[in-house]
Amino acid sequence: MRLKPSPLTRSSTKSRALLFALFLLAFSLVFLLFSLTRNPYSDPYPYRNPTDKPETSFVTSLEHFLTQKSERLLSARDDTVSAASEEDVRRFDDLIFKNERQRVYSDSYYPLSLPVKVYVYEMPRKFTYDLLWLFRNTYKDTSNLTSNGSPVHRLIEQHSIDYWLWADLIAPESERLLKNVVRVHRQEEADLFYIPIFTTISFFLMEKQQCKALYREALKWVTDQPAWKRSEGRDHILPVHHPWSFKSVRRYMKNAIWLLPDMDSTGNWYKPGQVSLEKDLILPYVPNVDFCDAKCVSESESKRSTLLFFRGRLKRNAGGKIRAKLVAELSGAEDVVIEEGTTGEGGRAAAQNGMRRSIFCLSPAGDTPSSARLFDAIVSGCIPVIVSDELELPFEGILDYRKIALFVSSSDALQPGWLLKFLRAIRPAQIREMQRNLVQYSRHFLYSHPAQPLGPEDFVWRMIAGKLINIKLHSRRSQRVVKESRSICTCECRRANITSTALLS
Repeated sequence: MRLKPSPLTRSSTKSRALLFALFLLAFSLVFLLFSLTRNPYSDPYPYRNPTDKPETSFVTSLEHFLTQKSERLLSARDDTVSAASEEDVRRFDDLIFKNERQRVYSDSYYPLSLPVKVYVYEMPRKFTYDLLWLFRNTYKDTSNLTSNGSPVHRLIEQHSIDYWLWADLIAPESERLLKNVVRVHRQEEADLFYIPIFTTISFFLMEKQQCKALYREALKWVTDQPAWKRSEGRDHILPVHHPWSFKSVRRYMKNAIWLLPDMDSTGNWYKPGQVSLEKDLILPYVPNVDFCDAKCVSESESKRSTLLFFRGRLKRNAGGKIRAKLVAELSGAEDVVIEEGTTGEGGRAAAQNGMRRSIFCLSPAGDTPSSARLFDAIVSGCIPVIVSDELELPFEGILDYRKIALFVSSSDALQPGWLLKFLRAIRPAQIREMQRNLVQYSRHFLYSHPAQPLGPEDFVWRMIAGKLINIKLHSRRSQRVVKESRSICTCECRRANITSTALLS
């Protein structure tokens, strides 16, 4: 027979339930308070163990890579070939068709939801490891300067995107954190092909003729591959992040996806038809100063007594001529610091100190529309004031730069008194909001190994994934369009036709 619970038992049960409910409520309130008071942007790498933080120094990361990882990675081999005949290209194209047909007819096929599959060419050591060792063995030689006084090794670090991307791609899958890109070891499985030649290192550290010879060898090696011949390079990724690098042969690889510091629409560095936002990608420079996190920005707020700061070369060529005009306009103004300087070790410390003591950092065009100074300002918590009419920005399909930077036209900036009046009129609340946004955005410009989700390496593949269908379109179309068709006319030939018509009329 089932016994009814006594009133005392029922009371005890209700008490325990009430206590448990109160405990849950208290726990929820503590969790809510913690969530509200915790700054989610205090550290771009929220690791429990500080030793787990990724390495963001190029020199330190490269040292570890070469001395502890490179020999193990060298043992991995893939199916790269030394040369390809027309029959090799046809067979390769058939394999591509077979794999893509299976993917298209798969129930789960949706291109934008799949990781990008990248094949990394196994190029001879002289194009890859030997160039990294060359930098590693000579980077302490700071007497090696460019014509404008900048240490070449510092410039190589600023443009070292080819190392960071390659080091992530070839790392063992168990050590990688990025999930939107995978390395494949069979060419027919690939969406894209990565060309791992270190163009900036070779340009700055090799003799001119030796460098040109290396570029010609690299060109022949890559263009002999069946994948290149099939698409004429349209699905190949070429890192040319310094505008001087690979210059002697890059016109033969203009169909490839170039990884660039900017578009340089002035025509001083890239010829018409070589670069475009449709096929190429803008990548940020590697910052030259240390990251100033939320705690650093908060502590430096009261010390930011300078309204506007600039340190760098005051006279530049081409599009950078506006610098001299801005210097003439701003020199001697109250709360403004304008300094001549280069990117040496002393200059680095001076720039970092100046940016952390300033509210706004001037970012005018250099020899090209872009400048590493923009990214130094971002990671320093200093609001960039961009005076570069032709500038294209990294990852602008993902990031809204209006939240962290001010954009000023050259004509406005050069009007007497206009720029300082504009800056002084900005409300303190807007300044604080932009500084908080700078802390949040900084993680998108910090290269590291291992590469981090939401870092620049991650954004590269997110941006390329958005281009992938268009890349395939142009690759396939190039295979079937009749060679004599006017529809394949390039920008150069259109310009030539227009010129010829004008001369005849």
